[in-house]
Amino acid sequence: MLQTTFLDYTYENPLMNASGVHCMTVEELTALENSAAGAFITKSATLAPREGNPEPRYADVPLGSINSMGLPNNGVDYYLDYALKYQMNHEAPLFFSVAGTSVDENIALLQKIQDSDFQGITELNLSCPNVPGKPQVAYDFPLTEKILTEVFQFFTKPLGVKLPPYFDMAHFDQMAEILNKFPLTYVNSINSIGNGLYIDPESDQVVIRPKEGFGGIGGEYVKPTALANVRAFATRLKPEIKIIGTGGILTGQDAYEHLLCGAIMLQIGTQLQKEGPAIFERIAQELEAIMKKKGYQSIADFRGKVKTIN
Repeated sequence: MLQTTFLDYTYENPLMNASGVHCMTVEELTALENSAAGAFITKSATLAPREGNPEPRYADVPLGSINSMGLPNNGVDYYLDYALKYQMNHEAPLFFSVAGTSVDENIALLQKIQDSDFQGITELNLSCPNVPGKPQVAYDFPLTEKILTEVFQFFTKPLGVKLPPYFDMAHFDQMAEILNKFPLTYVNSINSIGNGLYIDPESDQVVIRPKEGFGGIGGEYVKPTALANVRAFATRLKPEIKIIGTGGILTGQDAYEHLLCGAIMLQIGTQLQKEGPAIFERIAQELEAIMKKKGYQSIADFRGKVKTIN
């Protein structure tokens, strides 16, 4: 009932982790392998291992989370080694995330993947909002176009991009116009909403250390923004570019709404952090129950068919 075909492979369901959550180590990735998730993605890799920002850099808050992680990861070779071993024993393509701290590093990371035997799907994170001193690439539209132009001169494997949230209709139009020029496999919307601030009411203190408490907001807070971005790109991008919906998925209803707006796969971040990999089975069951209640046999029956008011 929840089977989802993405590229040439049919996954048991559309559920995935969001890169950054429960995917730092081989042990965490193996837990995702053994969960009810339909697919999963590695931690965003940089060329060299990174410790990331000083702690505390993540906090659960009542309606979600705030974080300023700073790309902690074990380096691209660590995840590539895992990915190559994984694909020897599994038919399902693995998703592999990369996030350079510079344009040159992004190019070098993708060149490394291009030259490797990796046969899965690569996600280029253009929306990391918490590397000190660097703006998000995807808020610089000419730079985004420049990077993608350079990438597709050599990169021939399936590639998606992870985007930050946009808040203006003109920005949806402008970014979609750029993305439609390239043979992208998918767009992942959204990353966390950048530069929120959360204050502990007892101590009057911010709850994370980096950037004097400023961080990316995730969870229930961001669902309306995430749905808007999914819908905006689903209606603007050429059909070959699929949408992965991320942001505010806590329940089967949330998952259903992302699919209704046009997403094909769904990534879960904050709630996975709070609940652990058992969340995938729960959300799959809740989504299936909603579909049965509404009389749908498959996700294709309702995907992208959100109704508007005439």
